[in-house]
Amino acid sequence: MNPLRRTFNFAVLATLGLVTAACSSSSTSSESSVVTEPSATATPTTTEQTTTTLAPDSSACVDPPKNPYLADSGAPIGHIDSAQSNGSPIVGPRDSTKTLASTDLQYADLGPGHAGLALSSKYPDGSRVIWSNGADRISKIDADTFEVLAELPRADKVLVTSAEADANIALLDQQTGAELATTGLGLGAKYLLGLTGIYYALDSDNTMFIGGEDSVLAYQDETAGDSHSPIVLRNEWKRPPEITGGFVGVNMTFDGKLVVVTDEGWIVVLDRDFSHYVAIALPGQEAAAAHNAEVVAGGITLASASWVRNSIAVDDNGGIYAVSLDTINKVVWDGTKLSISPDDGAWSVPYSNGNGKGSGATPALMGNCNDRFVVVTDGDVQMHVMLFWRDAIPQGWENIEGQTNPRVAGNALVTMDDPNLTAIQSEQGVVVGGYGALVVNNDSPTIPDGYPVKAARLLVAYSGADPAFAPHGMQKFAWDPSTRVFASSWVNQEVSSANGVPLVSLGSNTLYTVGGRDGKWALEGIDWTTGESVLTWITGSSRYNTVFAGLFIDDEGHILHGTAFGMVRYPIG
Repeated sequence: MNPLRRTFNFAVLATLGLVTAACSSSSTSSESSVVTEPSATATPTTTEQTTTTLAPDSSACVDPPKNPYLADSGAPIGHIDSAQSNGSPIVGPRDSTKTLASTDLQYADLGPGHAGLALSSKYPDGSRVIWSNGADRISKIDADTFEVLAELPRADKVLVTSAEADANIALLDQQTGAELATTGLGLGAKYLLGLTGIYYALDSDNTMFIGGEDSVLAYQDETAGDSHSPIVLRNEWKRPPEITGGFVGVNMTFDGKLVVVTDEGWIVVLDRDFSHYVAIALPGQEAAAAHNAEVVAGGITLASASWVRNSIAVDDNGGIYAVSLDTINKVVWDGTKLSISPDDGAWSVPYSNGNGKGSGATPALMGNCNDRFVVVTDGDVQMHVMLFWRDAIPQGWENIEGQTNPRVAGNALVTMDDPNLTAIQSEQGVVVGGYGALVVNNDSPTIPDGYPVKAARLLVAYSGADPAFAPHGMQKFAWDPSTRVFASSWVNQEVSSANGVPLVSLGSNTLYTVGGRDGKWALEGIDWTTGESVLTWITGSSRYNTVFAGLFIDDEGHILHGTAFGMVRYPIG
């Protein structure tokens, strides 16, 4: 067990190269490793990117390529797809304002900590299931009836009962203000602290892979092809000693390999049967262990400031994108080896890190035709949204203002149209749809007297609908392919996105999130083009609070997400 315990990030709550390693392994051991000398950082090349005759608004340009090795559904992985876009082509609801009754909603009691979900491919009988990993159990739900089909308790965990969950929800619904904030602080400490395995991927064979503290776990049906079958742990891959850190991200390459990243900067490509792996250290990784130790010594939750604290994006050409403490990296997988060499198309570019904690966003890929980028937020106290050319830098491209590296294609300050704003950091992934990129404000406008400052992010977890604590504001930026300028597109200061990861449906041109509306929890819809509010569904109860969960859309167009103690699915209209 690593002495630096990797715990849930309350905000999710999440020299060139030193070492490479490749070996055959069993599920628990490695046989060999190779160490190479560090190489010098090369000057970025500036050549034309591959072009296409497709129009920029073509679906082939807008929608990320579908990974054939992930489950064939609209939600096989956290952040929706291998590009980590938080975007979907599926049509969702809009143009509606109403208050929903509990009978309008489908709800599954699953216990706490279900931040994500994965919708399976179709079983032989045509059915689908929803997989979800929570604080105390792995769950499987019928995607049609929303009935809980099977649950597997996590090791050494006692299941939270529905009675206990209902009592907590009733208490939250009765309280306001400082009393509510104090209750939420206690619930966070009880149910979220120590939560691991946030990131996951469901493959085309219906195996659920979860990154644990020091291992990767594979769950599947006890009887293949039977949706009602019990859940079993197929096997566990323990990281070998030369690979250090806890796993903080999971994705899938387009040749069917699992790819994971550790908080100490190791990228690992792993056969899905755990028979073989290849690993490489990110540039600067030699400083990761000392940084993480310093974070822990300072009394800060490791997952909120570790050297790597976000998942990874993967493209269909072997590119793997990872954000370390102050650098954005492209690692290249060619089917047999990993590379951080510019000769192979890899690159590393520093970004501004004024707050010392690094970016709070998982990299997201934007554009799939002429202009292709990776999008992140930086680590400044008042963050910027940054675009980086993810392939070769276009010929003739000049550095943008304030930047010394030509790989930076855009660097837009987040202002929320507030001239007095001096600090804003979001811990959610950037939402990408077409050439648009959106970030939200997750900062409570007030903090009660006596509330611990270090737990400020937790304030919006259980109290985010209370008018005293509800954060407001979201800002969309857009890349103009004709002028090649990245700038603010619109700001909405009315809608609250309290703590969840928003979702954009390009099919209905609507962004979805959950927040507070007049002191009540609500599903909100915002027009992706104009920023105007187009949907408000009041749910009212803390039962339907996201508590840092991502929003998803199923193949029929239902919005669904994890909640404080379960999962909820909304009607289509």
